[in-house]
Amino acid sequence: MEFDDVIQTRRSVHQYSDADIDDETLYDIFEDVRQTPSSFNLQPWEFLVVRGDDLADLQSVAYGQEHVTDAAAAVVVLGTLDPSDHADRVTSDLLEKGYLPSEDAADARLDTVDGLADADSETRRLWTSQSSSLAAMTLMHAAWDRGIASCPMGGFDADALHETFDIGDDYEAVMLVTLGYPEDEAADIERPRKFRRSTDEIVHLDEFDPAAR
Repeated sequence: MEFDDVIQTRRSVHQYSDADIDDETLYDIFEDVRQTPSSFNLQPWEFLVVRGDDLADLQSVAYGQEHVTDAAAAVVVLGTLDPSDHADRVTSDLLEKGYLPSEDAADARLDTVDGLADADSETRRLWTSQSSSLAAMTLMHAAWDRGIASCPMGGFDADALHETFDIGDDYEAVMLVTLGYPEDEAADIERPRKFRRSTDEIVHLDEFDPAAR
């Protein structure tokens, strides 16, 4: 599928067919996801793919939303709250490949990351949510490129999610994304697209003039 087509035809879908998503297809999707850009290239994301009977447990922490169990799989998008988790090997790679000019530059970069790691919890939550949300969007586009529909979900009990799936407090539950082959007509690209604000309304060249006042 051409990228323009992926962007223009992707829809958030709640109705899925009974078809499973095989492991190979899932890994192909995440091969694309891992190319997502991130702050300092620290790639804070982890993805828990929930399938089968476990979807009922996920539904219970997602306020009973039916499309969780209707989906072939649901992805829990997680972000580490420790920016230093992968900093050493990321920085070593940048130095080795010439993206950093010297050991001193590498050390300075690591010092900056250490400063972020020492920041307050809200700052670290925002940092990991920003990058992990980029990965979630890549996930939805990569899935649709393969004919697999998706729906992003912010409605869930994060504490219950952590407890149910034994996720440590050092990870932020950023969002859920359901995945599945769409039921007939559920992703009908011929249907009029839902309201989108105009480009003129959302883009501000040179000076910010908000539409909502």
